[in-house]
Amino acid sequence: MQAIILAAGMGKRLGEYTKNNTKCMVPVNGTPLIDRVLRQLAQHDITKVVIVVGYEGKKLMDYLGPERNGLKIEYVNNPVYDKTNNIYSLALAKHKLQDDDTLLIESDLIFDDGMLDLLLDNSYPNLALVAKYESWMDGTMVRIDDDNNIVNFITKDAFRYSDTASYYKTVNIYKFSKEFSRTKYVPFLEAYTKAVGNNEYYENVLRIISFLNSHDLKALPITSEKWYEIDDKQDLDIAEALFADEKDVLRKYYGRFGGFWRFPKMLDYCYLVNPYFNESRIIDELEAYFRTLISEYPSGMKVNSLLASKCWGVKEEYIIPGNGAAELIKALMELLPGTLGVTRPTFEEYPNRRDPGSLVTFIPQDRDYRYTARDLMDYFEAHHADSLLLINPDNPSGNFIPIDDVIALAAWCQEHQTRLIVDESFVDFSQGYENNTLLHDNILEAYPQMVVMKSISKSYGVPGIRLGILCSADTDLIARMKKMVSIWNINSFAEYFMQIFTKYEKDYKRACDRFIAERDDFGRQLRSISFLRVMPSQANYFLCEILPPRSAGELVLTMLKRYNILVRDCSTKQGFDGRQYMRIAVRSHEDNARFIAAFKELEK
Repeated sequence: MQAIILAAGMGKRLGEYTKNNTKCMVPVNGTPLIDRVLRQLAQHDITKVVIVVGYEGKKLMDYLGPERNGLKIEYVNNPVYDKTNNIYSLALAKHKLQDDDTLLIESDLIFDDGMLDLLLDNSYPNLALVAKYESWMDGTMVRIDDDNNIVNFITKDAFRYSDTASYYKTVNIYKFSKEFSRTKYVPFLEAYTKAVGNNEYYENVLRIISFLNSHDLKALPITSEKWYEIDDKQDLDIAEALFADEKDVLRKYYGRFGGFWRFPKMLDYCYLVNPYFNESRIIDELEAYFRTLISEYPSGMKVNSLLASKCWGVKEEYIIPGNGAAELIKALMELLPGTLGVTRPTFEEYPNRRDPGSLVTFIPQDRDYRYTARDLMDYFEAHHADSLLLINPDNPSGNFIPIDDVIALAAWCQEHQTRLIVDESFVDFSQGYENNTLLHDNILEAYPQMVVMKSISKSYGVPGIRLGILCSADTDLIARMKKMVSIWNINSFAEYFMQIFTKYEKDYKRACDRFIAERDDFGRQLRSISFLRVMPSQANYFLCEILPPRSAGELVLTMLKRYNILVRDCSTKQGFDGRQYMRIAVRSHEDNARFIAAFKELEK
């Protein structure tokens, strides 16, 4: 068995990383791609490696030499790499291709060691590794039948998003027998390049062979193995997270602050959203108007304030919509003078926007981090704060203060000339949620020093549209904040969501009811895990203490590396007592079953 690696391309989309360097020399977490693949090949019975070079080929040849990791290396030069595509690079190596059974590998790949085992341990002589289509994938797609025969290669012109459920992406790692190369691939390669030219892709030859219905080439679907194709800077960034060392992997994931849909089959148990409302037909309606929304300017603040007023039932002059709650939090924290009272552990977006010296911190002494409105009144009676933050339900503890007690706290704050900020982003997940919101004109008007924040992303499960609202009967504050944000702070998708939401309110209530039932069920299952102490929650997550001898860091890392599930380690949050904590989001029933199955396996 030999290997042929195609490494002639210029990799222009990687910018400065390939300005004076071939793509396979780009390091991922400090290791060049070519070093990684040669190490992987050296673990198998490979007689030689043929590398087709082109752009900066001499640098690559000088770097590797004639031997690396015990592998004999030969080179084939593509002098017109800038005028041809990979079909010509492979055509230049066609005589080598016929010398032996061959692994054909593109040089811009990074993959788990076990990927080569899949090919080499399989008795079928001609195989293409493929992966079920996901949204991050680009390039050659195939369809396969029930016997894993490749029945068609999908060209870019023939690609249809409506058909992606039946597509597989070629991983660009193949196994060809010597006989297949001699009798099928090379003859068709020669005929194709003669007829069509050299600015094509070698997969086109495989596509023609698949039309013959000979089933010479089978697909081998991968399952949990990790891989990534590195074409641009974003690909490189994702690859560095996927293949990070244990000491760096969580930092690389947590530091992304989202975008985890790009990671193959990963379950995100960090970020907190309603898992059921996006099943509503409201998404279908958004999709139907996608082309209009993407091509037109959104409205300004006046129109969007009116839409927000309609959706959440408060006066237009009492409400400001934001580009997510984060935009409004930043503006509010910059406006408010004096000190800010916070309860820790908490959602740090608020205190992070303040000078640490301006914070007055209350830490509940209860083992489950429970506290009441009376606890807050007693503490801040003795430790005055100009503004007081209440996240209700709280994050990450899940603590919930009933609405009558919140109103009592609002009255206390009014009496003490303290501005009360209530973030009720998670209130729609609480029992009796319809009666727990403060978003009513009469409540806001009774307590004009109160400000109510709500993240629409979390409650409604639409974080991608970036929408949040802030409400207060302090019209001067609202007007000042409206001047602080840009004229088009809301995109067209968020605007249209507000325009049509009221048609789907019943769907939303059904989604909330369904979620509460799922949370209760998930909580029961979490409490059956011996190494967890699960705290009560009225939100869409559970704060769990990790019991010795296990640690949160160990569990989070194991869940990511072994099960591709990302969970939040909260142990280092300010306000905790030195013990080990995880915050576990609540997702759909199917996802939660996968999560529990992983914990049960670890428990054994």
